[in-house]
Amino acid sequence: MYDPRLDRLAEVLVRYSVGVQKDDLVVLTGGPAAEPALAAACRAVLKAGGHPWVRIKSDLCHEVFLKYGQNFQLAHTSPLEKHMMAACQVYMVFWGEENTRYLTNVAPARQALASKARRPILTMFLKRAARPPGDPRRVRWVGTQMPTHGCAQEAEMSLSEYADFVFRGGKLHLRDPVAAWKKVATAQQRLVDVLNKARQMRIRVPGGTDIRFGLEGRRWVNCCGHENFPDGEVFTGPIEDATEGTVHFTYPAVLMGREVADVRLTFKAGRVVDARAAKGQDFLVQMLDQDKGARILGELALGCNYDIRRFTRNTLFDEKIGGTFHLAVGSGYPETGSRNESGLHWDMVCDLHRGGIVEVDGKVISRNGRFTNAAWPR
Repeated sequence: MYDPRLDRLAEVLVRYSVGVQKDDLVVLTGGPAAEPALAAACRAVLKAGGHPWVRIKSDLCHEVFLKYGQNFQLAHTSPLEKHMMAACQVYMVFWGEENTRYLTNVAPARQALASKARRPILTMFLKRAARPPGDPRRVRWVGTQMPTHGCAQEAEMSLSEYADFVFRGGKLHLRDPVAAWKKVATAQQRLVDVLNKARQMRIRVPGGTDIRFGLEGRRWVNCCGHENFPDGEVFTGPIEDATEGTVHFTYPAVLMGREVADVRLTFKAGRVVDARAAKGQDFLVQMLDQDKGARILGELALGCNYDIRRFTRNTLFDEKIGGTFHLAVGSGYPETGSRNESGLHWDMVCDLHRGGIVEVDGKVISRNGRFTNAAWPR
């Protein structure tokens, strides 16, 4: 049965998140399960005067490619995909696999090789996305979630419960979702204005996390529904050689259908010098060894969406949980000042609610998952 909330989602994405304009070339991409959302977005793009180009990705073909491709094929960077990324003005992706574990039995080294081959495309995308508003070379983009049985099972919900969770996270249950996201933008900007003056951040959490990040000169970004949807975080790219200490991630780290549990990373002079996991350590190390930028942090972020309260094994939601922080090893976002490039960008989330302390230049800004300033996200 078609969910009419998909039409509302499409209107918010097209009108608010990416602001499709007349004659924009708009790439719409997702798996077969996302077809209803792609159709809704296609209608909204046409209504806005854009030119939709729909690309449905096959999980089955992806699995076949990774299992049976020869090394020279896995390492091949598609010129067609490079051209698509260079040509479009808007890029919209709808996530949602029916089977979230379909790549579990693919050898980690093969996944790393294919990931490395995508580095030129990822780098081009990030550089285009970092260009200032109004620059004709800038790409506007957004990624969102399609409720599927596979994702609902990962979140330990029924499909109807998960759909309610997804759409509520995007504030689509409210009369005016766009107005609600503008309020989020205001509260987060107050926090960003303080963080943009920071020289160093230290985060401590009972259980093994004590880590410092160099931040001087880096820019924090206010994420309020324009690139991820739902949204609710502020992030930056820490200085590449200034991360020191150890982080023990509360939640499993999920990438390409693989779950890596109880991850501990130790940094020295900005690089991961020790990586451990109770489950999936082989995969973790293979990903970190794929290129020279994979062991360096590309992102440091604070989760600010207090309407998202539970872990779902879906990074789109989990990294936004109010009262968490997350780090991404690998490629950074140029708009933050990050210079790190990699074929990898892997977000890992740590909860702050049980004794977590975030300090900026020696001053506590968050304690037990709550910001100390009432004007900041609540």
